[in-house]
This record gives sequence, structure tokens and C-alpha cells, in this order.
Amino acid sequence: MSNKTFQFELVSPAEKLISEPARYVSVPGSEGEFGVLPGHSSLMSSLKPGVVTFKNADNGHEDIFVAGGFADVTADNVTILAEEAISVAALDKADLEKELSQLQSDLKLAEGTADKKRFDLKIEVVKAKLHAAA
Repeated sequence: MSNKTFQFELVSPAEKLISEPARYVSVPGSEGEFGVLPGHSSLMSSLKPGVVTFKNADNGHEDIFVAGGFADVTADNVTILAEEAISVAALDKADLEKELSQLQSDLKLAEGTADKKRFDLKIEVVKAKLHAAA
């Protein structure tokens, strides 16, 4: 593998979570997952709930769940602005299953109301977290 790297930053509303050189980043784009290597063509993409995987300059890797957001890619930088970001290792499957069950109950109560779409989106994110935690 090449020694080339690019700058990778992952930012959530609360904080900058990662800012370091990377060799590779896999991104859950809204139109499909895509990988980024040094020298990648510039692009911007919205993100769907899923896992961002990155390999750092030492070939260590980390998986981070993002609930959505945007990715800005250039030949030298990848910046991800995430709505929510959490290490996949920190996801607790039992807690997520309880949360999903509660949201599905709340969704039944919200049928026919303006809140239905909000619950649908929350359920989509929790299901993606469960998939990532598996």
C-alpha cells in the first residue's frame, strides 16, 4: 500500500472527533457507499445513516456510526460533517433494541399525525445502528 495520506476530519455538532492523516476512508453516501484514497476527485455527498471506516497513517482503523450529514472530498482532504457520530464499539445492541421497540410503540400512537415522519426517521437511524452493532 502507498505511503500517501490525506487529511481526514470528522466533525459532529458537539465536537471535532477526528483530525488526522488517513490512507483510506469508506463513506455511506446517500447514493451508495464510496471509498476515498489520496488524490480522489473532488465531490460533495449527503450521507445516509451508516458506518464511516477509516484507516490512519499507521494502518490502524476505526469504525464510526454517523446518523447522516455531508462529506466534502478533495484530493488532499476528506471532511465529514455528521449529524450524530459514535464509535461502533460503543453501540449497545440491547439498548438499541429497547429503543427501537419504544419508537415503534410511539409510532403507532403517532399514526395520522405530523409526528409520524419524525418517528420514521428515528426508527431508520436506530435500525442502522443495530445493523452496525451486529
